[in-house]
Amino acid sequence: MTLILSLPGQRARVTTPYQMIYPNPLTLCAGEVVTVVANDAQWPAYVWCTNGQGLGGWVPESYLEIRGDAGQARRDYDARELTVDMGEILVLLDEEGGWYWAENGCGERGWVPKNHLELIAMTG
Repeated sequence: MTLILSLPGQRARVTTPYQMIYPNPLTLCAGEVVTVVANDAQWPAYVWCTNGQGLGGWVPESYLEIRGDAGQARRDYDARELTVDMGEILVLLDEEGGWYWAENGCGERGWVPKNHLELIAMTG
């Protein structure tokens, strides 16, 4: 059997529980300008940004047009994380920098680290 990753719609099983860290996640609209503060050592594809209201969050660097310490969102973005329990089945919708944007069985969506999941084999 060959494992095929075919986002969106690929399914994955949670192998390690994950608890959301940021209860008030940053959201961006395409074109919105943020201040880029720092890179993430653990997840180098992400940068810490703050919006005009002072709310901060990790944003994939590829989602931003960065000039100095200012970044303009190339697309809409939601930094919401998804709390998941071991054994839970998720539908994967997007992938960025070691994280999946996923949906649980209740229809809730958020980011989950890839290293907390195992892909469920799809034959093809």
